[in-house]
Amino acid sequence: MKHTLSLSALCCALATSAFAQDKTLTISTYSFAQDAYKAALYDPFEAICDCNLVIETGNSVERMSKIEANAADPVIDMAVISSHDALALARKDLLAPLDLAQLSNHSKLYAAAQDPIGGNMAVGYTFYASSIVYRTDLVKIDSWADLLDEKLAGNVALPNITGTQGPLTLMMLNKAAGNDGTDYTGVISDIGTHADDIVTFYSRSSELAQLMNQEEVIAAPVGRFAWSRFKSSPLPFAWAEPAEGQAGGMNVMIMTKGNGNEELAHMFMNYWLSTEVQTRIAEALIDSPANTEVVVSDEVADNLTYGAELINSLSILSPADIIDNREAWVEQWNTEVIR
Repeated sequence: MKHTLSLSALCCALATSAFAQDKTLTISTYSFAQDAYKAALYDPFEAICDCNLVIETGNSVERMSKIEANAADPVIDMAVISSHDALALARKDLLAPLDLAQLSNHSKLYAAAQDPIGGNMAVGYTFYASSIVYRTDLVKIDSWADLLDEKLAGNVALPNITGTQGPLTLMMLNKAAGNDGTDYTGVISDIGTHADDIVTFYSRSSELAQLMNQEEVIAAPVGRFAWSRFKSSPLPFAWAEPAEGQAGGMNVMIMTKGNGNEELAHMFMNYWLSTEVQTRIAEALIDSPANTEVVVSDEVADNLTYGAELINSLSILSPADIIDNREAWVEQWNTEVIR
């Protein structure tokens, strides 16, 4: 196997550090695309580091709970998670700050990914845009406000408030109403007024894709990472470019405090952030790159959140705003929407 100079250097660094085959790094991650990750990321790194990667998957609540329950003696060395969940763990003093001197690829990242929650407690590895997928033969979407318009009554789905897309949808509906800030009381009330017109408040993009392919829903907000589910459909779906723009989010890498595997964790993170690996992951349509040096074809880019122009245009809700307001949003949602 041919490796770039940076990978050869990594190999030598690992060898001189006397890493043995029984050196193990335990990583907590989403269950999404694990076979593809194994081919593009895990197996190549194991071949270079002469170490073992143990991959644990699950939903965010389960994975965060495991990190918290084992804080005194971590069983997870590093994790990939949403930026706001990372901030929640950092506020509980469960994370270790990253040593940027060990992340030579850090400077290649988009500015927003370099220190997304402050204190160098996390680093972004992928962005995703969020917009509205819709049936071009049945409706035209020009604004986020169209989701609550009479023309979509009985044919629209919205994300549940507790999911990743929920707060982003509130933010964009708030923008469409001409408002700024994170006071979403008016938007939540408006959704409550139209609750009977909503087919479902979905929790998973796979659930939404099924409803849309069964023609029960003709428009809904969704993350770009799920676009392939709709693009490959025989039905005419399109990705909206609303007047208010697209929302955006980021997933990040974190390292648990006192795990004892800090050097290997940094090496794996740096490998993942490298131009070579980020390109390989992008070309496999697994994740959109946070590395600015990644160059892909137009065909590949069409499936991703890719390029400085798009990434810098995204409306990203800060992790602190989500955590500080989530409890109040959920309480009002449960009172006025889920009734």
